[in-house]
Amino acid sequence: GSGVNDLLKTLKRGGKYVTSGAIAGAEVNVDLRTLYLNDLSMLGSTEWGAQTFPNLVSYIEGDRISPQVTKVFALKDIAKAQEEFLDKTSKIGKFVLTP
Repeated sequence: GSGVNDLLKTLKRGGKYVTSGAIAGAEVNVDLRTLYLNDLSMLGSTEWGAQTFPNLVSYIEGDRISPQVTKVFALKDIAKAQEEFLDKTSKIGKFVLTP
């Protein structure tokens, strides 16, 4: 979606942006200068290797990376969370539901 350029700016030089969906919008405008001036790569992927998820979890548990969270909602407020999720304004991160 519209937040792709902001996401690209968070990558280190030589970083890779991988997407496996288009939930925030299928068409985006990318500032190509961000890509070439920072030696970034963009990749689309529909399949992950068997070790991808365990590796990701180990990075999170080791505090090497942390998920970006947009907002946290109590489970009882799931309808409000869904409304905000469907509002396609620029958001970076995930919505989290807690018990």
